[in-house]
Amino acid sequence: MRADLSRLARDYRKPILVAAALSLLGSVLALAQPLIARVAVDDAATGRVPGAVVAVLVVLFTAQASALALARYVQAHTGETMTHDLRRHLTGHLLRVRLSVLDRGSTGDLIARACGDTAVVKTLIAQSLGTGAAGVIGLLVAVGILGWLDPLLLAAVLALFSGSFVALLLVVNRVRAASRAAQNAEGVLLADLERVLGGMRTVRACRAERQEEARLDRSSARAHLANLRTAGLAALSGPANDLAVSGAFLVVLLAGASRVRSGAMSLGDLVAFVLAMTYLSAPVYEIFQAIGAVQQGSGALSRINEVFDLPAEQDEPIGVVPLAGPDGPPPVLEFRDVWFGYDPMRPVLRGVGFTVGTRGHLAVVGPSGGGKSTIFALAERFYEPDRGTILLHGRDSRVVPYARHRKTVGLVEQDCPLLDGTLRENLLYGSGRVPDAELRRVLAMTGLSTLVRSLPGGLDSPVGERGRHLSGGQRQRVAIARCLLSRPELILLDEPTAHLDPDNERALATTLREVSAVCALVVIAHRVTTVRSADRILVVENGVVAAAGTHDQVMRDSAYYRRLTGVRPPGTRPAPRLPP
Repeated sequence: MRADLSRLARDYRKPILVAAALSLLGSVLALAQPLIARVAVDDAATGRVPGAVVAVLVVLFTAQASALALARYVQAHTGETMTHDLRRHLTGHLLRVRLSVLDRGSTGDLIARACGDTAVVKTLIAQSLGTGAAGVIGLLVAVGILGWLDPLLLAAVLALFSGSFVALLLVVNRVRAASRAAQNAEGVLLADLERVLGGMRTVRACRAERQEEARLDRSSARAHLANLRTAGLAALSGPANDLAVSGAFLVVLLAGASRVRSGAMSLGDLVAFVLAMTYLSAPVYEIFQAIGAVQQGSGALSRINEVFDLPAEQDEPIGVVPLAGPDGPPPVLEFRDVWFGYDPMRPVLRGVGFTVGTRGHLAVVGPSGGGKSTIFALAERFYEPDRGTILLHGRDSRVVPYARHRKTVGLVEQDCPLLDGTLRENLLYGSGRVPDAELRRVLAMTGLSTLVRSLPGGLDSPVGERGRHLSGGQRQRVAIARCLLSRPELILLDEPTAHLDPDNERALATTLREVSAVCALVVIAHRVTTVRSADRILVVENGVVAAAGTHDQVMRDSAYYRRLTGVRPPGTRPAPRLPP
């Protein structure tokens, strides 16, 4: 879904037309008042008190105010509704944009586009699509009335107002570019602020407050200057309109007084002309506002459409044929000659191949940067391989909808992020309703029962933003429990013992044995105790599978694994110690 002015006008045409009709009604009621006032002035000049005429004027004033107030409410309601719908579609698209694309962007800038730019578009709806159209019609009606009252004075008024239109045209083309630059600068500022607040503990620990303050000051200054430029350009149209109105008033009063004195027009005609010209400034102002809103809103729409153009994950398989599996139940996951690189010219994985059965525990070990976490990212389909195939239950994973794939393959990340909310909400995140018995069983398996009893609100206790009220080990166990409650067929655990003390590590080892009896486990591990409990071990070095098999087999085939376990190859002796 792309957002453009014609689409917005089509999608919200009914309330826009209602607002335009109400604005036009207000303008017509306003323009009728000078004609009635003309009669009242001429009657008053003869000594008669125009009571009925005054009553009609009061009715017109009241009706005009009511129509314009209702028009403004309809405009505001339409703008807010449009903003809500646009944000809903935009955030829905963002939640499905490919991670490889999001990795190249800025989170803060995307937030600015979803919040700030959509608010600018709201102004576009409220001030241009309805009010601008009504302003054009009101202007034509006002010009017609002025021409009927006195064509000569109308010519002088149009000459003055034409100058303000020329000034507007000189400015309006520059407003859009300036508005887009200002919105980009606001996005950069928000991105910098989001980065600092997300890493506040690192900022404080490194004593980098002044450094970050200077960076934010620079971003704020750029946004300040860009907004000032936009405001300055937009402000140029206001004085042009004001000067035109003031000059027209002066000309009409001077020339009109002469024409009244000469008998070319009556005093009532002059009063009606002045009042009509007063109402002429309202539609002119609305047109100016509409043109400015279109320019600023067009820049915001352009930034919003850049988000809609980002490629999203598609559940529908396109042109991919399922692969035939082996005899018997196929493995739950298989990598076949998989190549992948975040930069295609620099592959991280080079021909990786392995299988994961429907049961059992596979440990993945290897040096940092060897490709272990990338294997997990591909297994969870955060990315697609550049070459090779990933199979789920013997079928090419690309024919499996993303939601079904990720229900089958669960992931527990190393930093185990939690969401701001209660412990219960984090445990049941993505799982929906879970029987209490199942919840208690998983809590016991992951060693969280004691934690729940110690919290003042139990499961309904808040965990804080990113789980800051819990320790690292507690967050790790909550993430594991959350994954278990969704009942996947394969669980990927990224260094699950990194934040656990020895007692909890032993408890987790028991849990892993229980889980591996009912589903498959793939665990990235660096601790020997975790690796030894695995049924099979995969050693990944420099983007390739360097060794695979049981503990004894990998001990024989992999020097890295021998260093990890601290065991020397047979027939070697420790190096002699040098004398002090």
